[in-house]
Amino acid sequence: MFTGKVALVTGAGRGIGRAVALAYTEAGASVVIIDKEAAMLAETVGLIASREQQVISAVIDVRRPREIEDLFVQISKELGRLDILINNAGVGFMKSPYDITVEEWDDVLAGNLRGTFLCAREAAKIMRTHGGGSIVNLASTRATMSEPHWEAYAASKGGILGLTHALALSLGPDHIRVNAISPGWIETGDYAKLRDDDHRQHPAGRVGRPDDIARACLYLTDPSNDFITGANLVIDGGMTRKMIYEE
Repeated sequence: MFTGKVALVTGAGRGIGRAVALAYTEAGASVVIIDKEAAMLAETVGLIASREQQVISAVIDVRRPREIEDLFVQISKELGRLDILINNAGVGFMKSPYDITVEEWDDVLAGNLRGTFLCAREAAKIMRTHGGGSIVNLASTRATMSEPHWEAYAASKGGILGLTHALALSLGPDHIRVNAISPGWIETGDYAKLRDDDHRQHPAGRVGRPDDIARACLYLTDPSNDFITGANLVIDGGMTRKMIYEE
Protein backbone atom coordinates (compact mmCIF):
# COMPACT_ATOMS: atom_id res chain seq x y z
CA MET A 1 0.00 0.00 0.00
CA PHE A 2 2.79 2.42 0.89
CA THR A 3 5.65 1.00 -1.16
CA GLY A 4 7.82 3.83 -2.44
CA LYS A 5 6.43 6.28 0.12
CA VAL A 6 8.40 8.02 2.87
CA ALA A 7 6.79 8.47 6.29
CA LEU A 8 8.09 10.54 9.19
CA VAL A 9 6.94 9.61 12.69
CA THR A 10 7.78 11.87 15.62
CA GLY A 11 8.03 10.51 19.14
CA ALA A 12 8.77 7.05 17.75
CA GLY A 13 10.81 5.78 20.68
CA ARG A 14 7.93 4.06 22.44
CA GLY A 15 4.20 3.49 22.67
CA ILE A 16 2.01 4.86 19.92
CA GLY A 17 4.89 6.32 17.93
CA ARG A 18 6.75 3.02 17.83
CA ALA A 19 3.62 1.12 16.79
CA VAL A 20 2.96 3.63 14.02
CA ALA A 21 6.52 3.43 12.70
CA LEU A 22 6.36 -0.37 12.61
CA ALA A 23 2.98 -0.29 10.87
CA TYR A 24 4.31 1.85 8.03
CA THR A 25 7.34 -0.40 7.77
CA GLU A 26 5.09 -3.45 7.42
CA ALA A 27 3.05 -1.59 4.79
CA GLY A 28 6.15 -1.05 2.66
CA ALA A 29 7.10 2.54 3.42
CA SER A 30 10.54 3.89 4.17
CA VAL A 31 10.45 5.59 7.55
CA VAL A 32 12.15 8.48 9.26
CA ILE A 33 11.79 8.29 13.01
CA ILE A 34 12.70 10.82 15.66
CA ASP A 35 12.59 10.99 19.43
CA LYS A 36 14.36 12.99 22.12
CA GLU A 37 15.31 9.80 23.99
CA ALA A 38 18.26 8.17 22.21
CA ALA A 39 18.10 4.76 23.91
CA MET A 40 14.42 4.18 23.17
CA LEU A 41 14.80 5.43 19.62
CA ALA A 42 17.62 2.92 19.10
CA GLU A 43 15.28 0.12 20.19
CA THR A 44 12.74 1.14 17.56
CA VAL A 45 15.50 1.32 14.93
CA GLY A 46 16.50 -2.24 15.83
CA LEU A 47 12.95 -3.51 15.40
CA ILE A 48 12.65 -1.88 11.98
CA ALA A 49 16.10 -2.96 10.81
CA SER A 50 15.23 -6.56 11.63
CA ARG A 51 12.54 -6.34 8.96
CA GLU A 52 15.09 -5.12 6.39
CA GLN A 53 13.30 -1.84 5.73
CA GLN A 54 15.02 1.48 5.15
CA VAL A 55 15.04 3.67 8.25
CA ILE A 56 16.60 7.00 9.09
CA SER A 57 16.62 8.07 12.72
CA ALA A 58 17.59 11.23 14.54
CA VAL A 59 17.55 12.33 18.15
CA ILE A 60 15.37 15.44 17.94
CA ASP A 61 13.52 17.49 20.54
CA VAL A 62 10.54 19.12 18.82
CA ARG A 63 10.61 21.90 21.41
CA ARG A 64 13.72 23.19 19.61
CA PRO A 65 12.84 24.84 16.29
CA ARG A 66 16.36 24.71 14.86
CA GLU A 67 16.50 20.94 15.30
CA ILE A 68 13.23 20.62 13.38
CA GLU A 69 14.48 22.78 10.53
CA ASP A 70 17.73 20.83 10.28
CA LEU A 71 15.81 17.54 10.21
CA PHE A 72 13.77 18.52 7.18
CA VAL A 73 16.84 19.79 5.36
CA GLN A 74 18.32 16.33 5.91
CA ILE A 75 15.18 14.60 4.65
CA SER A 76 15.12 16.74 1.52
CA LYS A 77 18.79 16.08 0.75
CA GLU A 78 18.89 12.36 1.55
CA LEU A 79 15.44 11.21 0.41
CA GLY A 80 14.19 13.96 -1.87
CA ARG A 81 10.58 13.45 -0.83
CA LEU A 82 8.21 13.10 2.09
CA ASP A 83 4.72 11.69 1.70
CA ILE A 84 3.45 11.24 5.25
CA LEU A 85 3.97 13.01 8.56
CA ILE A 86 2.63 11.62 11.83
CA ASN A 87 2.92 14.31 14.51
CA ASN A 88 2.97 12.12 17.61
CA ALA A 89 5.67 13.65 19.84
CA GLY A 90 4.36 15.33 22.95
CA VAL A 91 4.80 16.00 26.64
CA GLY A 92 2.39 16.37 29.51
CA PHE A 93 2.04 16.23 33.27
CA MET A 94 -0.54 16.80 35.97
CA LYS A 95 -0.13 19.92 38.09
CA SER A 96 -2.55 22.26 39.81
CA PRO A 97 -3.29 25.49 37.91
CA TYR A 98 -2.37 27.28 41.15
CA ASP A 99 1.15 25.84 41.03
CA ILE A 100 2.17 25.42 37.39
CA THR A 101 4.91 27.85 36.40
CA VAL A 102 5.03 29.91 33.22
CA GLU A 103 8.09 27.91 32.17
CA GLU A 104 6.27 24.60 32.64
CA TRP A 105 3.24 25.88 30.74
CA ASP A 106 5.38 27.11 27.86
CA ASP A 107 7.29 23.81 27.76
CA VAL A 108 4.11 21.81 27.20
CA LEU A 109 2.77 24.20 24.58
CA ALA A 110 6.14 24.27 22.80
CA GLY A 111 6.39 20.50 22.64
CA ASN A 112 2.81 19.67 21.76
CA LEU A 113 1.41 22.59 19.80
CA ARG A 114 4.31 24.62 18.41
CA GLY A 115 6.28 21.47 17.59
CA THR A 116 3.30 20.05 15.72
CA PHE A 117 2.92 23.24 13.70
CA LEU A 118 6.60 23.55 12.81
CA CYS A 119 6.88 19.91 11.73
CA ALA A 120 3.73 20.26 9.62
CA ARG A 121 4.98 23.45 7.99
CA GLU A 122 8.40 22.05 7.14
CA ALA A 123 6.89 18.78 5.89
CA ALA A 124 4.47 20.65 3.66
CA LYS A 125 7.35 22.53 2.03
CA ILE A 126 8.69 19.19 0.82
CA MET A 127 5.33 17.57 0.06
CA ARG A 128 4.14 20.32 -2.27
CA THR A 129 7.15 19.87 -4.53
CA HIS A 130 6.08 16.36 -5.57
CA GLY A 131 2.30 16.42 -5.71
CA GLY A 132 1.19 16.54 -2.09
CA GLY A 133 0.98 14.31 0.94
CA SER A 134 -0.82 13.59 4.17
CA ILE A 135 -0.34 14.85 7.73
CA VAL A 136 -1.87 13.35 10.86
CA ASN A 137 -1.69 15.26 14.14
CA LEU A 138 -2.13 13.33 17.39
CA ALA A 139 -4.52 15.23 19.64
CA SER A 140 -6.38 13.64 22.56
CA THR A 141 -9.84 13.18 24.00
CA ARG A 142 -8.52 15.53 26.69
CA ALA A 143 -8.98 18.31 24.14
CA THR A 144 -12.72 18.15 24.86
CA MET A 145 -12.93 16.57 28.35
CA SER A 146 -10.61 16.61 31.33
CA GLU A 147 -9.57 15.60 34.79
CA PRO A 148 -8.37 18.24 37.25
CA HIS A 149 -4.85 19.62 36.87
CA TRP A 150 -4.32 18.88 33.16
CA GLU A 151 -4.76 22.47 31.92
CA ALA A 152 -1.55 22.80 29.90
CA TYR A 153 -1.94 19.43 28.20
CA ALA A 154 -5.65 19.98 27.46
CA ALA A 155 -4.95 23.44 26.05
CA SER A 156 -2.20 22.12 23.81
CA LYS A 157 -4.35 19.29 22.47
CA GLY A 158 -7.30 21.60 21.91
CA GLY A 159 -4.94 23.83 19.97
CA ILE A 160 -3.93 20.88 17.81
CA LEU A 161 -7.57 20.37 16.80
CA GLY A 162 -7.85 24.00 15.73
CA LEU A 163 -4.48 23.85 13.99
CA THR A 164 -5.56 20.74 12.09
CA HIS A 165 -8.61 22.21 10.41
CA ALA A 166 -6.80 25.49 9.68
CA LEU A 167 -3.91 23.67 8.01
CA ALA A 168 -6.34 21.49 6.05
CA LEU A 169 -7.67 24.64 4.41
CA SER A 170 -4.31 26.34 3.90
CA LEU A 171 -2.55 23.28 2.49
CA GLY A 172 -5.46 21.85 0.49
CA PRO A 173 -4.52 23.71 -2.71
CA ASP A 174 -1.15 21.91 -2.60
CA HIS A 175 -2.94 18.53 -2.34
CA ILE A 176 -1.85 18.06 1.26
CA ARG A 177 -4.47 16.54 3.54
CA VAL A 178 -4.37 17.25 7.28
CA ASN A 179 -6.33 15.26 9.85
CA ALA A 180 -6.23 14.62 13.58
CA ILE A 181 -6.62 11.55 15.74
CA SER A 182 -7.84 11.90 19.33
CA PRO A 183 -6.91 8.77 21.26
CA GLY A 184 -8.62 7.90 24.50
CA TRP A 185 -7.03 5.50 26.95
CA ILE A 186 -4.28 3.75 25.02
CA GLU A 187 -2.24 1.54 27.31
CA THR A 188 1.45 1.70 26.42
CA GLY A 189 2.69 -0.17 29.49
CA ASP A 190 1.86 -3.65 30.74
CA TYR A 191 -1.55 -4.43 29.25
CA ALA A 192 -1.86 -7.59 31.35
CA LYS A 193 -1.92 -5.53 34.55
CA LEU A 194 -5.14 -3.74 33.60
CA ARG A 195 -8.18 -4.54 35.74
CA ASP A 196 -11.52 -5.83 34.52
CA ASP A 197 -13.02 -2.53 35.65
CA ASP A 198 -10.62 -0.69 33.33
CA HIS A 199 -11.92 -2.61 30.35
CA ARG A 200 -15.58 -2.47 31.39
CA GLN A 201 -15.72 1.32 31.38
CA HIS A 202 -15.25 1.20 27.59
CA PRO A 203 -18.31 0.31 25.46
CA ALA A 204 -15.91 -1.56 23.17
CA GLY A 205 -15.10 -3.84 26.11
CA ARG A 206 -11.39 -3.15 26.37
CA VAL A 207 -8.72 -0.52 26.85
CA GLY A 208 -7.00 0.61 23.66
CA ARG A 209 -3.62 -0.51 22.34
CA PRO A 210 -1.05 1.43 20.28
CA ASP A 211 -1.88 -0.69 17.23
CA ASP A 212 -5.40 0.75 17.28
CA ILE A 213 -3.94 4.17 16.57
CA ALA A 214 -1.43 2.84 14.06
CA ARG A 215 -4.20 1.33 11.93
CA ALA A 216 -6.05 4.64 11.99
CA CYS A 217 -2.94 6.44 10.73
CA LEU A 218 -2.70 4.02 7.82
CA TYR A 219 -6.35 4.66 7.01
CA LEU A 220 -6.12 8.44 7.08
CA THR A 221 -2.94 8.56 5.00
CA ASP A 222 -4.06 6.04 2.39
CA PRO A 223 -4.07 7.98 -0.90
CA SER A 224 -7.40 6.40 -1.84
CA ASN A 225 -9.00 8.21 1.11
CA ASP A 226 -8.34 11.60 -0.44
CA PHE A 227 -11.78 12.94 0.48
CA ILE A 228 -10.89 12.97 4.18
CA THR A 229 -9.27 16.18 5.39
CA GLY A 230 -9.82 18.52 8.32
CA ALA A 231 -11.31 15.64 10.31
CA ASN A 232 -10.77 14.53 13.89
CA LEU A 233 -11.04 10.78 14.37
CA VAL A 234 -11.83 9.92 18.00
CA ILE A 235 -10.53 6.47 18.93
CA ASP A 236 -11.50 5.78 22.52
CA GLY A 237 -13.56 2.59 22.57
CA GLY A 238 -16.67 4.74 22.95
CA MET A 239 -15.56 6.01 26.36
CA THR A 240 -16.36 9.68 25.73
CA ARG A 241 -19.91 8.74 24.66
CA LYS A 242 -20.69 6.92 27.90
CA MET A 243 -22.84 8.74 30.43
CA ILE A 244 -21.75 8.23 34.04
CA TYR A 245 -24.07 8.67 37.00
CA GLU A 246 -22.95 8.81 40.62
CA GLU A 247 -24.59 6.16 42.78
